[in-house]
Amino acid sequence: MIRSMTGFGRGEYVDEVRKITVEIRTVNHRYLDIYIKMPRKYSFAEEKIKARIKEGLARGKVEVSVMVDNFGTSDADVRLDKDLAGKYYRILTELSEEFHTGDASGVSLSLLARMPDVIKTAPAEEDEEEMLRCLLDAAGKAVTDITAMRETEGARLAADISARADIIADIRSRIEARAPQIEAEYAAKFKARVEELLDGVYEVPEERIALEAAIFADKANITEELVRLESHISQLREFMSGNGKEPVGKKTDFLIQEMNREANTIGSKSNDTDITSMMLDLKAEIEKIREQVQNIE
Repeated sequence: MIRSMTGFGRGEYVDEVRKITVEIRTVNHRYLDIYIKMPRKYSFAEEKIKARIKEGLARGKVEVSVMVDNFGTSDADVRLDKDLAGKYYRILTELSEEFHTGDASGVSLSLLARMPDVIKTAPAEEDEEEMLRCLLDAAGKAVTDITAMRETEGARLAADISARADIIADIRSRIEARAPQIEAEYAAKFKARVEELLDGVYEVPEERIALEAAIFADKANITEELVRLESHISQLREFMSGNGKEPVGKKTDFLIQEMNREANTIGSKSNDTDITSMMLDLKAEIEKIREQVQNIE
């Protein structure tokens, strides 16, 4: 299955205690690069979430957002440091007596409560195993969602690339049909040019003309390049069929580079304006495919 590297997925887990939302966004990247943004208290689950994402995604820059909402219960504990409060009380009482403030009979509760670190809030203790299960449930749904989107977009990419492969195949066939004519045309041009220079003084032997044409044909021979190009087109179609289980983005990218190399060689060797014109069209299609391939997983 051909997959795009661009997509968005969302997964939720909801029970009577909490709601967990996981959102995944992906864009093009040479490798699989996962970045997770989540509350610090759940960082114990980060590697497990990454492992779950790797089960479904092979390439792309992946941004994961994890949001947790608790229902009706606070996710923090309030703790009282009685020993510290006692120390504050004794010191405040001593100050009151020392400076005759008239408050020696008692220190107000509100004042003690405002003293640093007397009352602290701390994250509530989590059942990490249970929380991990809930987080992975939401993450799994997000992976399924984004995979479906990437496959839908991948199908569009594959259809477009396959259509362009057909155009390239047609241009290649026209070049193949044109190639044999070049030798005969070169022989005729060579003979006409020499006769024009000699102005009828000397008749050029046909053997000499045939030899020059053969030398030119050998230098301009593009049979091997056409055969390899045909093989590359066939392989490209196979990749786009989506029959393989492994991601084909990197392989296809390399294949397009090879197609472009063959196209450049054909253009430089042919020395024919018609083939050069066809090669420009062919290279334009290869470049369009190359752009599309950058987005395939």
